[in-house]
Amino acid sequence: MQKYTRWSAILVVLMLVLAACQSDTGGGSSPDESTGASQPAAGGGGSDEACADEFGCVEVADGDSIRIATALVISGADSNLGLDAQYGVEVAHEERAEALGHEVELDFQDDGCSAEGGTAVAQSLASDTTLAAVIGTSCSSAGVPAAEILSGAGILLLSPSATAPGLTLPDARQEFFFRTAHNDEIQGAAMADFAFNVQGFTTAATIHDGGPYTEQLQQVFADAFTEMGGEITGTEAVDPEATDVSGQLTELASGEPEFLFFPIFTQAGGQVARQAGETEGLEETVLAGADGLLSPAFVEAAGAENVEGMFLSGPQADFGDRYNDEFLPAYSDVSGEEEPISAFHAHAYDAYNIILDAIEEVAIEEDGTLFIPRTALKDYLGELSEYDGLTGSLTCNENGDCANSTITVREVREGEFVPIWNSVDGDLE
Repeated sequence: MQKYTRWSAILVVLMLVLAACQSDTGGGSSPDESTGASQPAAGGGGSDEACADEFGCVEVADGDSIRIATALVISGADSNLGLDAQYGVEVAHEERAEALGHEVELDFQDDGCSAEGGTAVAQSLASDTTLAAVIGTSCSSAGVPAAEILSGAGILLLSPSATAPGLTLPDARQEFFFRTAHNDEIQGAAMADFAFNVQGFTTAATIHDGGPYTEQLQQVFADAFTEMGGEITGTEAVDPEATDVSGQLTELASGEPEFLFFPIFTQAGGQVARQAGETEGLEETVLAGADGLLSPAFVEAAGAENVEGMFLSGPQADFGDRYNDEFLPAYSDVSGEEEPISAFHAHAYDAYNIILDAIEEVAIEEDGTLFIPRTALKDYLGELSEYDGLTGSLTCNENGDCANSTITVREVREGEFVPIWNSVDGDLE
């Protein structure tokens, strides 16, 4: 009996020693608190030397692809906005389809241009441990939840078109969110300058749809317009999917505004443009919108006769010879469209190339495996300075705003968006 007891004691000691050795080697995995996904221990994958990153590393084995997702609105009434940016990404990918000896694989996802869509797509992407970064979202309403979810997972989110000021406010900004698009603090002020100082309007009304982009942009415009000496005669909200806005327009007409600024999207924007001319008191009011309406789809929804002479603000219209001679022909080849179908294709092109530059800068190769540290990827963008992009020289500030922020105003003429003024050069005609 003593013999068996002695051997049992020895076996217990050996098992404890073996367990301690396994613990010291860093084997096994720990759950990622943000996504519930299993992340390799010791910084997210590989040896401690290869990856000592707070959020871990994306591991790309020899022969595997580097994966980048897009989260853009590619279905529904506002799909031109997202498809336009997706085509910009595809042009960049055709020019640069690999990095560090690995092919780049694109995963196209839909942000729905809504908070619900942004939440759903971000939750799906956050659970994908093979994903290096995300280009998106198209819309600020989707960007607010997506930025929080993806930042919680340590996944870089670089938007080509989510412009709401709240996304980069110091107290609200998520640390893994950046954008190559302008901040609407700039766009709203530029449109107020154009309306008051260039066009000479002293009264204006605004419409929004309750989303962060539309509500914040009209508020920046209203504040700047008032500070210049103008008067805001009324503000109304409409449903993004509205089919009748006559009540809101009648209410605004009582203030007899000279200028009506509605920086909303295609469905409701088309209704406003259609019904404004039929509303007593608004027959002579000049209509204006912003980049959410810079699409042939809006002209079609509103009817060309209802938007003739309308003003729309948005990003810079012409980015020079490289844009005209090289990018636009490639865009047509990829999209099948004669001209861009919205305004942020070049910003998406820059987003893709910035992400690849970041990967090439921070990735570590060990024993045939590529490790992409998530925090280092984010820090690369935080330090980006004077980047020579298609949209101009890009420098990211401490809040994630990276854009060349020239704002152009276009006038609708026979269904075309004709640039007539910008915030740097003034009149373009």
